[in-house]
Amino acid sequence: MKSSKRLLLQASLAAAVMAAFAPLASHAQQWPAKQPIKLVVPYAAGGFADLRARQLATKLSKSLGANVIVENKPGAGGVVGTDFVAKSAPDGYTLGMGNLAPLAVNPTLMKQMPYNAAKDLQPVVLIEKAPLFLMTNPSSGIASVADLIAKAKANPGKYGFASSGIGGAHHLSGEMLNMLAGVQLTHVPYKGGAPATTDLFAGHVPLMFEMGYSALPNLRTGKVKALAVSSTRRLAVAPDVMTMQEAGLKNFASYNWQGVVAPAGTPSDIVNRLNKEINAALAAPDMRASIEETGAEVGGGSPEDFAKFIRSETDTWAKVIKSAKIEAQ
Repeated sequence: MKSSKRLLLQASLAAAVMAAFAPLASHAQQWPAKQPIKLVVPYAAGGFADLRARQLATKLSKSLGANVIVENKPGAGGVVGTDFVAKSAPDGYTLGMGNLAPLAVNPTLMKQMPYNAAKDLQPVVLIEKAPLFLMTNPSSGIASVADLIAKAKANPGKYGFASSGIGGAHHLSGEMLNMLAGVQLTHVPYKGGAPATTDLFAGHVPLMFEMGYSALPNLRTGKVKALAVSSTRRLAVAPDVMTMQEAGLKNFASYNWQGVVAPAGTPSDIVNRLNKEINAALAAPDMRASIEETGAEVGGGSPEDFAKFIRSETDTWAKVIKSAKIEAQ
């Protein structure tokens, strides 16, 4: 009798478990049956992440046969939009552009976070890695990275570097330079990249790390000059610009990167389908050209590759943040 009751109980529990997972299995089999699929950008329209998201949305709309729309949710250094994705239903209909700051920097930089980047988000694929150019005004008198380091060591705190704000790739690249070169360049934060660049042009600040899509046009006009680029190898769009590693800082590598993430718990077959379609989009000649002409490197790979990359970046920038004693404002 007891054995029969035990078997009945086990059967009931098994049925309950199957019922609980049935909706996810149903979503996975039908996806993308309902529309639209939202691709959330945690920044304002018109920037680095927004441009790539809109290109990707166009590609995915065709390959998935579903309407993929971009939705901008800016605020708190990417936290607002990323938190929205983390708290969305894991059904494949809400995706996010996952960036350096909200995934790998803010977890160390901010004392309180509304989501756990490692637990609440599922990496799908890396889209691109954009290195930064270390630029100087021609009137600064700084001839090279070696010259900068020598001058900075002789005059601690005298030389400043501009950035678009605390905790971004522009700021952190400067702090990585401080840490690896043993110098004290002074961080000069601005409310955005445009005013920072304007002051660099005017010579009010001598240095700035800037991404290729913004730096390259100004480098070509001669308004500023590049001392080095933060990638591990020279770029085809700027072959004469040495890397920071070539300039003597062997462990220097920094990128502003982005990829696609989904809420944790999104069925693996949906994640794998998205990964496959996005890898195909990245292989398209027009998409590759669009990424590479800004000096960025095309991403790709598996969800596991992207997860490993995020963990590595989190560790790297945690060391820089702690070394520089950076605190969120």
